[in-house]
This record gives sequence, structure tokens and C-alpha cells, in this order.
Amino acid sequence: MATIAPSLAALPATFEVEHPTVEALRMFVRNPAAIAGMALLLAILLVAISGPWVYPADPFEIRAAPLTPPFGEDAWLGTDYLGRDVLTMLVYGGRATLLVGAVAALLSVTIGITIGAFAGYYGGRVDASLMRVTEFFQVLPALLFAMVVVTLFGPTLVHVTISIGIVSWTGTARLTRAEFLKVKSLEFVRAERAIGARHARIIWGVILPNALPPLIVSATLAVGAAILFEAGLSFLGLGDPNQMSWGLMIGSSREYVLSCWWGVAFPGVAIFVTVLAVSLIGDGLNDALNPKLRER
Repeated sequence: MATIAPSLAALPATFEVEHPTVEALRMFVRNPAAIAGMALLLAILLVAISGPWVYPADPFEIRAAPLTPPFGEDAWLGTDYLGRDVLTMLVYGGRATLLVGAVAALLSVTIGITIGAFAGYYGGRVDASLMRVTEFFQVLPALLFAMVVVTLFGPTLVHVTISIGIVSWTGTARLTRAEFLKVKSLEFVRAERAIGARHARIIWGVILPNALPPLIVSATLAVGAAILFEAGLSFLGLGDPNQMSWGLMIGSSREYVLSCWWGVAFPGVAIFVTVLAVSLIGDGLNDALNPKLRER
């Protein structure tokens, strides 16, 4: 008697499971806002990196008459109160601003992950001591502390970057601690302890890779926060006067905002678009790396 049931051999022998990284990347690509943010950021990076090579000039050089309005023949985006070309300042200033944002965010995330990892893994007195340090920096006025550091050691680009990094790591530290407290009690971590793995391997090689998704999002958003922080310091006159940046452009032209609005508006728009692009990328990563959203 012939059977109408399908043969077992016709069924797939295995079910292919997609790697979480590939699945997260696919979800990120399907996010229009995240792709728009990535395109904006890549365009800004391209201009900031290649602009000085394509258009070599000195951003501090006086190019035309002071307070020349934009969209003219002498200066396409106008000149500031000294006669410096706003377009040249904008292109060259992007390098310093983006560099400070990236390096300061890297420093902030490194400090936060290190402190949060030790606090969450060891617990007890180590956790209590590190959290007291974190709370001290958290209640400390970040801008005031950065101003003191820059004033004491000099308003150089290095000191500005370091001052931003050492006052903005507390959020990352608390997030890392929470992730370590959650992951360290799982079975695979217990298995590593059972086979005699060292603490360094468990912290950096086992727990941290499994706690990375929210930390990656935090690191992305830290870049935008560092850019705004640098702009604030430069606006207050505490930026490096020898390095052109978007914050320095706004700070130097703030007294002439009524007669030279373009000197403040164009770098302000550049900062806004850059931070918006970074925020869109961060939101896209948050959605892509969130398992519950991926399942939905």
C-alpha cells in the first residue's frame, strides 16, 4: 500500500540558524533613519578628511573684507569679523572637532568599561569603592571640572580631549557594571570558573563580549556628547586657539552674531547635523542589537 506521507528523506536534515551579528546587521540596514545617519556621517568625514587636501589653505588667513555676507564671489559662505573665510574654517575645523569627539569618547568608554567591569565582576568592597568614585564624578559639575583642568594645564587640544574623557565616563561605568552583574551568573561563566580560567580571561574574554551590545550603543552616543562638550568649552574661550574647530568658530563670533550670523550659524548647523547623524546611528544600533526587537 503506497503511503501519501512525504518521505523523511525529503525533509531538510538541518535547520540553518542565522548568526546574531548577521541578523543585527540586516536589521540595521533595514532602518532608514540609521542609514541616513550613516550617510550623513560618512559625508562629513569625507569632507573633513579630504577637504584640506583638495583645497589647501590656512583657516586663519585673512581672505577678504571682514563681515562679507555669504554666497558672494570672494567668499562663498562669507567671512568672519576678521575677514577669514568661513568655508575654509568649516572644512578645517571639522577635523579637530571630530578628532576630539572620537578620542574623548574612546577615553570615556575605556575608563567606564574598566571601572564598571571590575565593580560588577568582583563585587563586595571593590564594587562599593569603585561605585563611590563613580558617584563622586557623577555629582561633580562636569563642565566646571573640565574648565578647571583646561585652565590649570592650558587650553590645548590634548588637554581639552582628556578633560572631556575623564568627566563623562560615569554612565558607561554603571551600564557596564549592570551588564557584568547579569552575565557573570550565567552557566557558561560558571563553566569557565570550573575549568580554572583566570579572572582576566573571564572578564575580558568571556563576559565583556556578551555585554558589548549596549556598550557599543553607549560609545556611539558618547561621540556626539563629546562634540557638544568641546563646542561648549570653545564657546567659553577654553578651546585651543591654535587649532580651528567648529566650537572655536562659534565662540569667536558670538559677539558679532547680529552683524555676522553666518559665522555662528554654519558651524552650529555642522555640529547639529553631526550629532544628529551619530544619534541616528546609535538608535539604529540599539534596535539592531536588541534581541527582543529583532524577534519582533
